[in-house]
Amino acid sequence: MNSTPLIPLVKVAAGRQLARLEGSVPAGTARALTAGGAVLTIASAFLSWTWTADFPGDLTVSGYPGGLQWLTVTAGLLLLLQALSAYGVRGLRWLAPTGQTRALRLLALGALAVTWFTLGAIAEELGGLANLTAGGWVAAVAVLPALYGTRALPADEKPAARPATAPAWQERLIVTAIAAIGLGIFTYGIDTSYGELFEGFLISVVFSATAFFRSGLFERISALLTRQKPFAMTAAFVAAALFPLTQSDDHNANVGVNILIFATVALGLNIVVGLTGLLDLGYVAFLGVGAYTAALVSGSPYSPFHTQVPFWIAALLGGGVSLVFGVLIGAPTLRLRGDYLAIVTIGFGEIFHIAVRNLDGTSGPKITNGPNGIPAIPDISIFGLNLGQAHQLGSFTIGRFANYFFLMLIVTLIVIAVFSRAGNSRIGRAWIAIREDETAAEAMGINGFRTKLTAFALGASLAGLAGTVSAHVTYNVVPDPYVFAGSAPPNSAFLLAAVVLGGMGTVSGPLLGASLLYLIPEKLVFLRDYQLLAFGVALILLMRFRPEGIVANRRRQLEFHEADIPAQGGSTDTTTLSTAGA
Repeated sequence: MNSTPLIPLVKVAAGRQLARLEGSVPAGTARALTAGGAVLTIASAFLSWTWTADFPGDLTVSGYPGGLQWLTVTAGLLLLLQALSAYGVRGLRWLAPTGQTRALRLLALGALAVTWFTLGAIAEELGGLANLTAGGWVAAVAVLPALYGTRALPADEKPAARPATAPAWQERLIVTAIAAIGLGIFTYGIDTSYGELFEGFLISVVFSATAFFRSGLFERISALLTRQKPFAMTAAFVAAALFPLTQSDDHNANVGVNILIFATVALGLNIVVGLTGLLDLGYVAFLGVGAYTAALVSGSPYSPFHTQVPFWIAALLGGGVSLVFGVLIGAPTLRLRGDYLAIVTIGFGEIFHIAVRNLDGTSGPKITNGPNGIPAIPDISIFGLNLGQAHQLGSFTIGRFANYFFLMLIVTLIVIAVFSRAGNSRIGRAWIAIREDETAAEAMGINGFRTKLTAFALGASLAGLAGTVSAHVTYNVVPDPYVFAGSAPPNSAFLLAAVVLGGMGTVSGPLLGASLLYLIPEKLVFLRDYQLLAFGVALILLMRFRPEGIVANRRRQLEFHEADIPAQGGSTDTTTLSTAGA
């Protein structure tokens, strides 16, 4: 009996089939098929796809796209631009610095996926394929010429030449455009009004992002943002500040506030997990410490202290008390490593949860009101400005959640500044050394215990600072969210998944990871009861295809893909490894 594995045989057969298809038609014809298929895909979205308006978005109108059809238009337009770039159209070659064919294939697949998803959703929701019009069937096959054309194109052989650096004003103009596009994508994702539209949006984003990553465009953009780092950070801040002005629905602004809160807490956890390599599975307890501290001193009638201090004092108290708890918990436990430390941190999280549930005046002193929590927390007032009231900014009305969004944006900037300065400092390099090899770091003179305790305490204080804002946003603090794994964020599993998925050791990684992990269950209601399952599947896929996370730390990326680095003289390019930044 032949013992040859089946999967390698399938891969070889598929590779041979693709090799036969490549070059089966002239390259010019393949590019023409690709461009033609892109035009047909765009045109098909201007036809009606169904007979009835019962499907969300009203896809019964001819001559004007609606709902999910706009995603097909966008996918076709991106494919067309990439095809014109392959033709060498001046000004578009930058779309694929290292791989035209790879980008075209993924964009064609993306256009096919979002179109067929829409048609399948129509059939599933309305009760069969009979609900599709002729325009729907045209849309189903419109992208096939492009798909065949991209498969017939020869594979990319060598990267394109690195372009000359553009003048500073041009680079800043490009950075501004990137910030505007990012704001538009984020706003569209939050504004999606029904599940099918958000699912189609995710499909489009995943295929497009993967295509531009494979083409080398993201790497070029990353280099550009590094050269223009101060301007890029300013543009990102301005784009984020403009987000509340794009929203007329308070619920969406509330989603934005919660994303910032959880992203900030995830960034604090990134110091512990991403930079220092300590697996903390009870980190959400520090968020709870900050929230309860603020609730106790901010004037709630249900607080046993019956006192109200200004917000900045409450914020300092929340961060300070969380720091003290971090030191108290870290001092006896940080001599442990690996799985043992993870078990202890889970225990701390459970102890906190049980303690606040029992400080109700019956099982213990009356401090937290037990399961009922501390409600009726008043809104924050800063310099006489009540954040709970709407305010006018010209023709824009800034509502309650928009006010808190601006406040939380400032807190996020503080946390980013602390993370960046600490990560690039002497103590930050010591954290990274401990993460890589604690024994070797201690042999080189680093005090491992003190260095780890510093990271633990700093991460705890940043979580507590975010918790003080969270208490005021939600009006009340209850013990239920502060567990290892729950049905809704925040919880420790959610925060850890945000760090790992986004990219450990980076600034933007946890921000992106928390945004995705909060927004997806918020928009896809059916996932709320299967969050841990979804997290597990996402982590498995990520560890298989991109173990360094969505936003890769350069050093960790080189470690995970060391085999892909070209050798020089029979050894790895140590110059590249040694000069790679964090």
